[in-house]
Amino acid sequence: MKTFDEIYILDLHGNSLKRETTPDGGKDENVFDIRQGVAIVLFIKSRESEKLQISQADIYGLRAEKYKWLNHNTYATCTYPDVKPESPYYFFIQRNVENISHYLNWMKVNEIFPINSVGIVTSRDNFVIDFDKQSLLNKVRNFLNLSLSNELLAETYNLREKSTWKISDARRELKNLDELEPYIKRILYRPFDYRYIFYHNSLIERMREDVMHHMIDGKNLGLITARSNKSNEMNHFFITDKIMETKCGERTTQSALFPLYLYPEEKKPELFITDKTSNLSNDILNKIHSIIDISMTPEEIISYMYGVFYSNIFRQKYYEYIRIDFPRVPFTSNINIFTQLKNLGQELIDLHLLKSDKLDNPKIKFEGQGNVLTINQPKYVSSQNKLFINDNYHFSNVLQSVWDYEIGGYQVIKRFLRYRKGQQMNNPRQLIHIGTAIEKTIEIQKEIDAIYPE
Repeated sequence: MKTFDEIYILDLHGNSLKRETTPDGGKDENVFDIRQGVAIVLFIKSRESEKLQISQADIYGLRAEKYKWLNHNTYATCTYPDVKPESPYYFFIQRNVENISHYLNWMKVNEIFPINSVGIVTSRDNFVIDFDKQSLLNKVRNFLNLSLSNELLAETYNLREKSTWKISDARRELKNLDELEPYIKRILYRPFDYRYIFYHNSLIERMREDVMHHMIDGKNLGLITARSNKSNEMNHFFITDKIMETKCGERTTQSALFPLYLYPEEKKPELFITDKTSNLSNDILNKIHSIIDISMTPEEIISYMYGVFYSNIFRQKYYEYIRIDFPRVPFTSNINIFTQLKNLGQELIDLHLLKSDKLDNPKIKFEGQGNVLTINQPKYVSSQNKLFINDNYHFSNVLQSVWDYEIGGYQVIKRFLRYRKGQQMNNPRQLIHIGTAIEKTIEIQKEIDAIYPE
């Protein structure tokens, strides 16, 4: 904007990563054989110009239709609607944000929780993360077995060396450990998908220890969201009481963790659970106090926030802001609304941690007969509300909305089963609880939207 006098933007869309469609829901194709969307932009610099001109237009549809349109139009003959990019985000697209500009007055989650970080990056998930604790322990023991060469380990476990990580260096560092089992921790890999990780810096690229050590003992809460989202749905919100992998809560970029409490760096005999401190900033505590003059615990504050984030009204109304930056949090001065959102948020937290008593009487059932419990490609039959894991067994009473439900861009149940393809369905109750939690979440979201202050 400082360099050029005229900018014309023709967005041809076709981004399969964002699952783009036409405005009426039709098929939108790329003009090239690539997944990234395409735009044509003309930047014009003129000494004679006295006024900055920025215009932008969209072309959706099939590839052939886009080619035809491009063949019959020039930028000079097209009507490009004007856009006026403004601080702080400078949208170069048609966006009506005047009626939601108050959003910028609220505090972002990274300002509310000063200690935060993106999730763990292992660079070798298939080796250091496993569904089974014993299987993971056996892999690490094999890694330390000196009768196995570095080359064999690399081939067996698909380990790729690079300048910052060598198999020999990692083996040398690990052999000094007296025990291996204390380094095996529970990790939230994807929404509702808990696994085991060998949490040691010899095998993990980025441990994020400064933040993750606050979550190790499972007695904390951590809000999961993201700084950006390239999907069409702003559903990148979840909760955990464990450490998390960086893609856990957002499929297209990466997610961040915001612990509710902070614990001492080193565990000492004289330190107890009461030595934790709140990770809420003084600014947000003062702001809340100025808005609603009642004392609130950190748990109540995060419950209220979680209730807000699961409002479909909130997600849709502030879509343009949420998709490009950490979400901001409105705090209502209406104590009745605050209390209702807080209570519903707490219900969601309990459901998403799979600790709610609402999971005790599920409608979803696991049915079938035979000895084959192997998970094949999941198949959902909407006319029957049945989810088949193979030809012999299925889950019944699975609503279409539950099967379709996404968190962080992940179709939760479908992804959960696909990760476990070829494994045995030894604990069907786990998936029943996840499905029930999603079903109850959808119901609670409707309750939230009925009271959310637009």
